[in-house]
Amino acid sequence: MYIDLITVGKLKERYWREACLEYEKRLSRYHKLKTITVADEKDPADQGAKAIAKVCQLEGQRIEQKIAPHSYVIALDVKGNRYDSEGFAQHLAQLESRGHTHLTLIIGGSHGLSPAVLTQANERISFSDFTFPHQLMRVILLEQVYRASRINAGEPYHK
Repeated sequence: MYIDLITVGKLKERYWREACLEYEKRLSRYHKLKTITVADEKDPADQGAKAIAKVCQLEGQRIEQKIAPHSYVIALDVKGNRYDSEGFAQHLAQLESRGHTHLTLIIGGSHGLSPAVLTQANERISFSDFTFPHQLMRVILLEQVYRASRINAGEPYHK
């Protein structure tokens, strides 16, 4: 399966980059993974809803330009569906068995995803009601895709 991971903003800290690189290396055994980073918008001085919506809109436009045609798009959204690790693995296997051989996973910036990106997604998933920094979420998502890949390959994984 081809997997595109679209994220907003660079990983500035070395420890985030190293964690992501480790999971990307592990995942290369199972999937063709491409990480696509789009620029984040500077946080507006005005933290009002209108200013935040504008930030999400601009980041969303950059994300939309990077979504491959015919890709099955999963956006990370706090209001999305929830899976445990086995359920997520099963879901990914079902998508592939239905002919979805190109998957796009999207992590928004610090203010989330634009309504346009959320509408374009085939589905939304959530990992928790907690709010995580988007840099950490990238590590968590890569780890869960790796775990799902091991489960689907019938390999042991840490429970």
